[in-house]
Amino acid sequence: MLNPYVEVIMRSIIAFTSLFVAARILGKQTVSRMTIFDFIAVVTLGSVSANLAFAMEIETRYIFIAFTIFVILIYLSAFFSLKSEKARKIVAGDPSVVIENGKILEHNMKKMRYTLDYLNQQLRQKDIFSIDEVHYALVENNGLLSVKKKEQHLNVTRKDLKIYKSEIKLPVELIMDGEILQDNLTENNISIDWLQEELKSRKLTVGEVVYALLTSSNQLYIDIHDDGLQSPLDVE
Repeated sequence: MLNPYVEVIMRSIIAFTSLFVAARILGKQTVSRMTIFDFIAVVTLGSVSANLAFAMEIETRYIFIAFTIFVILIYLSAFFSLKSEKARKIVAGDPSVVIENGKILEHNMKKMRYTLDYLNQQLRQKDIFSIDEVHYALVENNGLLSVKKKEQHLNVTRKDLKIYKSEIKLPVELIMDGEILQDNLTENNISIDWLQEELKSRKLTVGEVVYALLTSSNQLYIDIHDDGLQSPLDVE
């Protein structure tokens, strides 16, 4: 018979590994912003994993069987949700409209127990400080608020001003923690000699650079270890 301490350690490792494998199988959506179904899945897996680690009176194999069954059920629910619209509605539900044509739908909010204070809070997080700016707003299945502003309150875009580019170039990381990212240079046809010359013009060496990035506008952003701040906030 194993020493109780050794058994707890082994069971904890098994629980952690099982949960990690399950998360990889079930996908990123399980650990991102959660729907009600995702919440149930995470709580269930967490509870079973805790029992697997600490419930000494229950044999490991029984808990592991239960864990496996839950993973299979969650996976099948996600699979059927992808294949069927009806299944998606059962598993995740439908978004709920809370503002329509600028009018607050109190009945829908009451059914969700969704308060005006919380609505205003979520609007402020989208830089909207007046409900009068909103044309439509709906609460998504994961609890986040999606908003369409009224036409007169929409931000002017580069497309509106006809100054946008048809192709968008992604930023390229060149140096990280004092190390040149050679693969990034090669993939983007960037010469290491050019990078060295740019650093030399700034009287810097690669070792002094924390982070270097070639931006979408072909500007070189560089952050060094010694920022020269009088009272840096990241000093312990």
